[in-house]
Amino acid sequence: MLDRRTFATLLAGSAAAPRLARARHGTTGGATKMAFYSGVGTELTHYDVDVDGEALTKQRAVALPSSVQYAWPHPSRRFLYVSSSSGGPGQSGNQHHVTAFRIDAATGALALHGSPIALRSRPVHNSVDRSGEYLLVTYNDPSGVSVHRIKPDGTIGDEVKQPEDLDVGIYAHQIMATPSNRTVTLITRGNDATATKPEDPGSIKVFGFKDGVLTNKAAVQPGNGLGFGPRHLDFHPSKPFVFVSIERQNQLYVYKLLPDGGLSAQPLFVTSTITDRSKRVSTAGPIHVHPNGKFVYLANRGGWAGSSPKPGREMFEGLPVFPETYSNIAVFAIDQETGAPSLVQTADAHGAHPRTFSFDQSARMLVAGLLVPVALRQDGNMTIVPAGLTVFRIGADGKLAFVRKYDVDTGKQTQWWTGMVVPPQQR
Repeated sequence: MLDRRTFATLLAGSAAAPRLARARHGTTGGATKMAFYSGVGTELTHYDVDVDGEALTKQRAVALPSSVQYAWPHPSRRFLYVSSSSGGPGQSGNQHHVTAFRIDAATGALALHGSPIALRSRPVHNSVDRSGEYLLVTYNDPSGVSVHRIKPDGTIGDEVKQPEDLDVGIYAHQIMATPSNRTVTLITRGNDATATKPEDPGSIKVFGFKDGVLTNKAAVQPGNGLGFGPRHLDFHPSKPFVFVSIERQNQLYVYKLLPDGGLSAQPLFVTSTITDRSKRVSTAGPIHVHPNGKFVYLANRGGWAGSSPKPGREMFEGLPVFPETYSNIAVFAIDQETGAPSLVQTADAHGAHPRTFSFDQSARMLVAGLLVPVALRQDGNMTIVPAGLTVFRIGADGKLAFVRKYDVDTGKQTQWWTGMVVPPQQR
């Protein structure tokens, strides 16, 4: 079994993928080959990464059975597991799969590794446990999870039967094994109230985990979970702190990771992810801890009306109109003794809705994947800002400096997932 620090070096990617914890800021670049992947519609495109030049070079794409939803590497870094679906927000779809790809050791190029495995409904997140023996998948509607064995050759095996009384909450969104691999956390987001339906509560479910079987352990939430809409979490590399992005309230919660793999019943700290609460038109998104544990990065996502824009919303060339993108990467400094977060920067995303972002292994470069183009009305003029990949330099103080943006033509699709992986020979 991999230890916590070794596993954490494998990927820093989207939504809550593990960060590259062996890396330390200030290491020399060029020694480690990185691969970056971007999922737009049914295509997952590979990019070479030049960390010293802070640049991406587009390579070839592989095809998925339907639109990319999420991806996660095997601990060996030899395989990437990609979930896909013909569904989306408010759409159930009828094709749902998870597909294994082999990662070329020299280049990071992807090749199909076995046949796609059919899933029961739309998968919104997937991950691999710390041993590399199980693939974990979440489903939002109906809320649920599945666990699949990973064969010794890296292909996907049989599904592991789970207890019928498993508490999967409402709108399962992210599933991750804790560092000990004895427990698994499941984020259940809940839903905002509508004109015809009351709010659904959110929660963090903690399950015992043994031989691929999940068992109910605890539900961590304030009160009855109302007013609590978590999305993703990430773990400190060496301290017992767990950082949770609260999507529907634009907040950051900090919990204590307990010795038994559970979370403290109450958060240690709660803080806002935005500087002006009166302008709350964005939602908190992916969250990643810097490899040195001194900083936490969290995306505030705006500039997207979803699959069903509200009646009466101004449109321009088929896009909803906003006065600004309301999108940034929030940077928090972390007190290493208490876990207390302090907001030190909100770095403009230079586009709309950074749904995913990731670090390179040396944690000197951050790339944010912008979901969709957006129409902006500014000073009476209309501008369309394309979707894209925004590249930042990470300073020794944790702050981000904008380097460049690569426009990505998403057409009628979305750039739903992006992430960086170290190919397997780079150890």
